[in-house]
Amino acid sequence: MSYLGEIRKRGSDANPFFRLMGIEIGSYGNGEAELNMLVRPDMHNGVGWLQGGLYIALCDEAMALALFTVLEDEAAIATISESTFFFQGVRSGKITARARVVKKGRRVSFVQGSVSSEDSTLLTETRASFAIITKAAVGHRPG
Repeated sequence: MSYLGEIRKRGSDANPFFRLMGIEIGSYGNGEAELNMLVRPDMHNGVGWLQGGLYIALCDEAMALALFTVLEDEAAIATISESTFFFQGVRSGKITARARVVKKGRRVSFVQGSVSSEDSTLLTETRASFAIITKAAVGHRPG
């Protein structure tokens, strides 16, 4: 079953990282996705802020989910590049990552995302490019 099929069937339980981080699926479809995560003290860095990599990871997962909604069922993806701008940090509360596919290509797609706080304060913006790996390529193993 495809990743998107597993998400439809099992929700957040389809992704081990979602379970680990307590990520909840808000919505997904038509090249868009929204994920939510409650910030916990064990996610803080040494000075008490949410560790920066977690903003990136949450947004990356939202961007991947958004992209999967516009791909063939058996397609896979791999991140080519990703760039994040950090505007503000949080120590607690729920954060939300929203993503949308900007351009879907046959081999490369471009997606953008953002993470906001509960009061809609923009925390980060991310842009990424993803390689699209077709069903035929997924089954091919280099010899």
